[in-house]
Amino acid sequence: MACFLTFTLFTLYFTLFSAFFNTNINGVFVEEVIEAIAIKREDKLTHLHFYFHDILGGKNPSAIRIAGPPESTMMNFGNTMMADDALTEGPKLDSKIVGKAQGLYAMAAQNDLALLMVMNFVFVEGMYNGSSISILGRNAVLNEQREMPIVGGNGLFRFARGYALAHTISIDSTGDATVEYNVYVRA
Repeated sequence: MACFLTFTLFTLYFTLFSAFFNTNINGVFVEEVIEAIAIKREDKLTHLHFYFHDILGGKNPSAIRIAGPPESTMMNFGNTMMADDALTEGPKLDSKIVGKAQGLYAMAAQNDLALLMVMNFVFVEGMYNGSSISILGRNAVLNEQREMPIVGGNGLFRFARGYALAHTISIDSTGDATVEYNVYVRA
């Protein structure tokens, strides 16, 4: 009887204490924030135009192979490259650097030339200095123009979404390529 009475008093005390003081017993894992209060700015559409330089040859390549089938050529399925490529204002490599393309790309198709792009475009110039956008998508390299999704960003591009249009300007026998990008991002 004493055990039942103790249990009842404890349960009653705990229930009343929790109800009156609104304590959360389990902790907070998810907290909903009303977006209109949390973010007091309007999204705006930004158009960025720059050139991407992927250098595979020479003494100082900006992209290197990090994984893939042994004794395969660069274009074989599964080959994966890590890149730290320059983004410039103009099509020449010695143009003003506006950022870096940092991430990886992999040969993701067995029967055609298509890359899986997992890339951050990190900007180092002007009002976007320190901000970046993230791309995750398919790059069908042989198409005249390719579209890849913007899936996020940071800094001025926090909560970014949009798309990047890529157009190859040149590619040489070593695989060095210059690609023009027109990026439309809403953040």
